[in-house]
Amino acid sequence: MMQLYIANKNYSSWSMRPWLVLKAFNIPFEEVMIPFAKERNTGTFKQDVLAVNPNGKVPALVNNDLLVWDSLAICEYLAEQYPEKSLWPIDVKLRVRARCISAEMHSGFPNIRNLYGMNIRANLAEKGAELWQEHEALRADVARIEQIWSERPHVDGFLCGDFSIADAFYAPVVTRLKTYALPVSEKTQIYMNTMLQHPALKEWINGALLEDAWVNYLEPYQTEK
Repeated sequence: MMQLYIANKNYSSWSMRPWLVLKAFNIPFEEVMIPFAKERNTGTFKQDVLAVNPNGKVPALVNNDLLVWDSLAICEYLAEQYPEKSLWPIDVKLRVRARCISAEMHSGFPNIRNLYGMNIRANLAEKGAELWQEHEALRADVARIEQIWSERPHVDGFLCGDFSIADAFYAPVVTRLKTYALPVSEKTQIYMNTMLQHPALKEWINGALLEDAWVNYLEPYQTEK
């Protein structure tokens, strides 16, 4: 059975993406959690990951003697291994769009990443509103995401028809918009609700809520209680 190495579900957006794909498409795998240390540059997180993946990062997928790292590469590998499951849309135009918007998420949106870090357990509405007012580039990132989501084929559906890799790539944004209570459109809220009801995302979120680990350098807006 394949093993997927991930970090804390509360914080690790990159881990979430391939995990959701594996769960959503019922692909058997073993989850291997390597938790972040409480303080930066302490603990054994880096050494533990390096023992599996030479770039020292999660997620990493191990299938027998094959190592696949980077979330997008993992998802592409899974799509190749399980073509019958249609991890990318069957329709060529939707498939091209799904790949493009996934790649855009993979390489872009630095402001939302840096200022609105994933933190599923937190309620940071006040901080979210403050940052929203202060950072025009942040508002531009969210506006672009809303534009992408608004172009989905059906208002009450997923980004490119059925659930696909593209939805998994935008799932961490869904949790961020909820955590920071951002002022998004009704159409965006409908997509968020659709995603939040997906069984795979619900399972990840429930796992995050059960975690009690506190990682100081990933909690810039809160102090440990």
